Amino acid sequence: MKKIVITIIAVIISASSFAQFHVGPQIGYTGSNLSIDKDSISNSLKSNFLVGAFFRFGKKIYVQPEINWLTQGSVFKYPSLGNLSPIEQNIKLNTIQVPVNIGWRIINLKVVNIRLFGGVVANFNTKTTIKTSGGDANYYDALPKEDDFAGIVWQWDAGVGVDVLMFAIDVKYMGGINNILKDFNYNGGTLSSKSNLFMVTLGWKIL
Repeated sequence: MKKIVITIIAVIISASSFAQFHVGPQIGYTGSNLSIDKDSISNSLKSNFLVGAFFRFGKKIYVQPEINWLTQGSVFKYPSLGNLSPIEQNIKLNTIQVPVNIGWRIINLKVVNIRLFGGVVANFNTKTTIKTSGGDANYYDALPKEDDFAGIVWQWDAGVGVDVLMFAIDVKYMGGINNILKDFNYNGGTLSSKSNLFMVTLGWKIL
């Protein structure tokens, strides 16, 4: 984490030498889902909010690193066993997120700019919380626990943005790259899950 912070600071300092540089806070809405590779286990979307900051440098072609604080997760619903009600796991991952995107301003007007961008995202899982409800967990072979989730989750992302005066609106999708479960076995096989995220942010360019 210390190396990431130092890298971001170095990027910001070097960015100040560019002809165009913007920095500002941002807030946003997120819809996250942890995909699962077992048909017998269903999952559902979790909605949440984020706060963060962005740093953009460049003109028509630009680079934009960010740092965001948000919660990702999903609800896993396992099949019922006999007369027992199905078990649900409400999974929450507190995350420090560091996206780095390369963008292209396809329309550049004085008041309105339209951008396309894509890049890679590092998610640092600071805390995992799992709430289990329904059924009797003792009847299941195994259920994921907090320690089974990876500390770092990687994603790719792509999106479109609009700048209106000092405001920046970005809509993006983030797809999981690595398995967030660390070699977890379920019913004789490895259970794979990836973190996918839909995000809308509103930023304010204070510089």
